[in-house]
Order: sequence, then C-alpha cells, then structure tokens
Amino acid sequence: MSTSFRYPFTAIVGQDDLRLALLLNAVSPAVGGVLVRGEKGTAKSTAVRALAALLPAVRTVEGCRFSCDPAAPDPGCPDGPHPADGPGGERAARMVELPVGASEDRLVGALDIERALAEGVKAFEPGLLADAHRGILYVDEVNLLHDHLIDLLLDAAAMGASYVEREGVSVRHAARFLLVGTMNPEEGELRPQLLDRFGLTVEVAASREPGQRVEVVRRRLAFEDDPAAFAGRWAGEEAGLRERVAAARALLPQVRLGDGALRRVAAVCAAFEVDGMRGDLVMARTATALAAWAGRTEVAVEDVRQAALLALPHRRRRNPFDAPGLDEEKLDEVLRDAADDDPEDEPPTPPEGQAPQDPDGDDDGRGPDGGGGGGGQPDPGDGAGDGSGGLPPQRTEDSGAPAPEGAPEALTGAEPGDSGGGTPRPASAEQRAVAAGEPFRTKVLSVPGLGAGAAGRRSRARTEHGRTTGATRPEGALTKLHLTATVRAAAPHQRARGRSGRGLVVRRDDLRQATREGREGNLVLFVVDASGSMAARKRMGAVKGAVLSLLLDAYQRRDKVGLVTFRGREAEVALPPTSSVDAAAARLQALPTGGRTPLAAGLLKAHDVLRVERLRDATRRPLLVVVTDGRATGGPEPVALTARAARLHAAEATASVVVDCETGPVRLGLAGELARELRGTAVTLDELRAEALTGLVKDVTDHPRARRAA
Repeated sequence: MSTSFRYPFTAIVGQDDLRLALLLNAVSPAVGGVLVRGEKGTAKSTAVRALAALLPAVRTVEGCRFSCDPAAPDPGCPDGPHPADGPGGERAARMVELPVGASEDRLVGALDIERALAEGVKAFEPGLLADAHRGILYVDEVNLLHDHLIDLLLDAAAMGASYVEREGVSVRHAARFLLVGTMNPEEGELRPQLLDRFGLTVEVAASREPGQRVEVVRRRLAFEDDPAAFAGRWAGEEAGLRERVAAARALLPQVRLGDGALRRVAAVCAAFEVDGMRGDLVMARTATALAAWAGRTEVAVEDVRQAALLALPHRRRRNPFDAPGLDEEKLDEVLRDAADDDPEDEPPTPPEGQAPQDPDGDDDGRGPDGGGGGGGQPDPGDGAGDGSGGLPPQRTEDSGAPAPEGAPEALTGAEPGDSGGGTPRPASAEQRAVAAGEPFRTKVLSVPGLGAGAAGRRSRARTEHGRTTGATRPEGALTKLHLTATVRAAAPHQRARGRSGRGLVVRRDDLRQATREGREGNLVLFVVDASGSMAARKRMGAVKGAVLSLLLDAYQRRDKVGLVTFRGREAEVALPPTSSVDAAAARLQALPTGGRTPLAAGLLKAHDVLRVERLRDATRRPLLVVVTDGRATGGPEPVALTARAARLHAAEATASVVVDCETGPVRLGLAGELARELRGTAVTLDELRAEALTGLVKDVTDHPRARRAA
C-alpha cells in the first residue's frame, strides 16, 4: 500500500463523536485537544491521521526550523530575529507522531552542552514540539507515556511555548499545536490531573450494527486494494469539508457567547461538581466552536449541551476506578432549570416571515447543510444511510456513549445482592461474590535496595529525575550534566590545552553525567485467598476492601499489578500483570469464595508469573503481597508444600508482605510463619491502615536480605 495516500476522513463510517471532536479542534485549537478512549480497532488512529489533510496550509518564514509565520514571527525564535514581511513559503499542515518510547530530548529538543561550555553558544536541535508547531501532535497510547513526558507535553500545549533548561542554559520557542491522544483503557488509565488537561474526551467502540460493520470492511478493503482510486472517489467530499473548516475558522471571531449561555455553562459545571475552572473554559470554547461549525453567530442551548457531553465526562471522576461518564437526564434537567432561572434570556426575534425558534434551542436539529446538530459532511451515494455522513449532537449507542454517571457496580463497591443473613453455607460450597469494604489509605510498602526500573513513586531507584547523588562518565549521549564534576575534570588540563582567556577549555572526555536517585514503579502481585475459611467469618468484604486500598495505592505510585487467586483445588491467574489497576479492581470485586485452601498452589502460580515477568522486564522489581489467614488445607501435605513454595520466593530475594486476615480471640499465627518462610513481613488488616501503623516501611525493608541489597 502506498504511503502517499491516507485514508480519507470523510470515508470513516460512524464514530460521530470522534469526528466532531476532531473537527471542533480544527476550527478552534483553543479548545485544548482531544483524548480518544476506546478498544482496539475502532479507527482512532485512522481518524487522527486523516485530520491533517483538512487543515489549512501554513505559511512559514523561509529557512526557519520553528515554522514562524512571516506575518507575525516569534520575537524569541531561536532562528530569529526574522524581519517583518520577510520571504516565506507555504506548506501543508504537519501531523507529527510522538512515539511512546521517546526521550525527553526528542520531545522538547536537545542542547549541545559541550559547545555551550566551551564556546558559549546555544546550539539547539529542535524536537517534536517544534516540528508540530501550527500542526497536529499525535500521541498514540498516551496512557503508556512516561508521566514526566506527559507533563512536558501538556505544559507546552497550555502555554503555547516550549522551554528547555540545561544547567543554566535555556531556550524557548513557540509550540502551538492541536494535541490528540489515543488510549485503550484496558492498558491503564491516565491520572485525573492529566485527563483534565485534555479539552475534550471521546469514548469510541465498534458498531454492533451488522450493516455498518459491512460498510467499514468494504471501504477498508477498497482502500487497501487501490489507495489512489479510493482517495480519488472521496476527493470532492474532502475538499468540501476542508472548505467548511476554513469557513468556520473565519466565522469563529464573530460568534457571540451570550450571558445566558455562560450561565448555562456555569450551572452545568457546578451541578456536576467539576473541579476548578478549566471545565467551564473548555465548555465555553467548545460551544463557541460548535456554533461556528453550524454557521451561526450565536451560541444556542444545544451547543452548550453538546459541549458538556464532550468536555465534562472525564472531569467527573472522583475515584481512580470511576468510569468517565455524564448523566444526560441530569444534564437536561440542569439546562431547563438554568433557563427557568434566567428571565432575561429570551429567544431572539426571528426575521420577518420566519417561524420563531424553540425556546430550548431544539428546533429541527439541523445545521446549514442539513446535518444533525450543525455538524457532519456530505456522503457519496455508495455510503448513504450508513451513518457516516452526519455528525448529530446526541451520542448513540454505537458511537461509544460514555457510561452513565458513576462507576460500574464492580468498581464502586456496590453490594451485588444480599450477601448476609440466612443459614450459613458450608465452607466447601462456592458462595457468590461479596462487595468490597470501604477503601482506606494504606502505609507505604516498598522493595528494599536500589533499583533501576521505570519511573514511579514506590521504591528507591536510579532514575533520570530526582536528587543528584553523584557523577559518572556518560555512556552514549550526555543527558544530565553534572557541572561541578565536569569543571573539576577539566580544570587540571587548562595550561596544557593552552587556555588564554576567561573561558574554560572543555573537551568531551571532561563531561560528567549526573547520577540521580528517585522512585520507581514496581510489579505488585497480589495472591489472594478466596477459600471457604475466608468467607466463613464474613471476612471477605474486609479483605477485598484492604486489597482495593492497596490497588489504589498502586495506581497512585505508577505500579503494574497482577492478581492470583486460590481456592478449592487450584490457583489461577485472575489478571496477568498489567498497568490497568481498575481492571484488577473489577476482577477482585467479582471474585467468589468457597472450597479448601490450596495456599501452596497460589504461591507456585505466583512464582511462575514472576519468572515470566522477569524475562519480559528485568528492571521492574516485584513486590509479592499475599492476603491470607495462613491456613493450608488443599492437596497432599499442604503445610510442607506451602513452606517449600515460600522458600522458592525467598531464594530469589522477592520482597514479600503477608497480610494476615485471621480474626477472633484465638489466633494461630500461621500467617506470621508464612512470612518468615518468605523472609518477608506480616501485617494484620488493622495494621495496614496508614493511621494505625508508623513503622511498616522500615519493617518491610529492614531485614537481613534488605541490608545486603542496600
């Protein structure tokens, strides 16, 4: 397939919300970008890559690496100063992709520290932010990007400029772009603080309508068979949509956001308890862009409603496990109440001979081209009626409507049914899942020693960011200069190098890399006892609450998590190691109980999981959390086999914590014996709470193996 042709934007079937959100950002980049959430294979990347062809061409100063506009060049451009009305050229808007594994220097640019020290010049190599200026910056799998890169990216998007600071040498350049990120929530969530920095969010899912799926396959196969011919058939629709984007951009400054519309925006954000004011601003900008897209100069009620559906769902999360969503019935009620409370907000008088507009702004739902909600694009005859031509304001089931307000039952801890009362069941019988208890803040559990894994917030590690602890010769490109060590290395050679002025003669061999210590994320593998002994005393709700609390802690500390459960005759991997902590919470909530306690099988299964993960990523250190009362009743010689399985983990220096779930006045202390075999630490459910324990981190790390590792 030729790489010179991209799948046309107008040929995408369905995905109305996705296309509308992208087009609104093309009309008004001030909206703040789009985060596209959804399952794989739903045209997320296809739509983003196709958007670049719809943007107007860009005029740039000739020879400027930072794409300055000849009519208004950036006075601080590193390639400047540029003369006013200097020579310029025209090029297509760029679509720049940021790889998940990109370095900080690749994103923001790199300074040549050696030349800066030796020659006193700012030798700067532009990064991807400079390339994306006045275009699109696309981040596929944005949830897998390192947090510090996301912070840099969103700071640049918010300020419209990128700043590079290296040991007192700084460079600034303009960086205004349309930011689009895509992600699959199954692979892990973004932090709520980062979600809030995206202007709009869209949930996408594959259509469940057979006719629409047939049309998707038909068009994709036709494109792959002959990209040029397929693009040619859609060229007219692409040109028409491109002209409409340009017209909406030109109309945007004339759109009026009246006091009534502003009051509705504020009422909606207040009713849904949106934190901060960014939600209000994004809603206002989005409603204005919707009016311009529909060819109107006045923001209508329906614009405010559609803006709320795009701008607020991801700002409603109160808990990391909450699913984004917005209650549309409540939204309509708030908008009606805002209209009733606004006596000055009368509908405009229509021109003579024209029917009056509905007070709620809900007339026929059509824009200037007949498309629903003032959005959409024409569709050629071969695709008529397949849902690809219009952009209706209401979200449909097939277009990936967000979940209703609040998280699913599996994540919120809602009781799935009456789990109490009645005659107790035998310990060997399987019992339905019980709800998790209320989560709480836990004490920090950390892996002993000094690691070198992915950046996080749990255990000590050598990282790119953190406090400087020393210096070393760089291996490869210098990334973090240790200035004092560099000067100390160069100073003894100044006379031999013929130094004659005030400057320091520095050579590459003198450069020293700073070594830094910060925190890493770990692999937290939970091994949870789901046997009948856990349910007999109705402890499973408290146990699930404790594990849910640890999962929340893992989410905040950027860990990967896995879940192994054991009951009956065997153990199973309920969730392989993943970054999706909310998936682990859902599996935990649905976990039934009953049967014997094959504790040895659970430990052996965990050993297999950790062995495979060490092969995949040797730098990510594991933390084994065993949640049990210590009883072992499954299989032949269960106690002896459990001890041997525990010693396997101890032999590989796996950091371990046993959460003792035993309750009642008489306790056998079996969990403590298991912790000793693991060479780990045992804590009770009560001791796990942060307010009830002061020395847990010291206890986990301050044992003979930890002292040797440190």
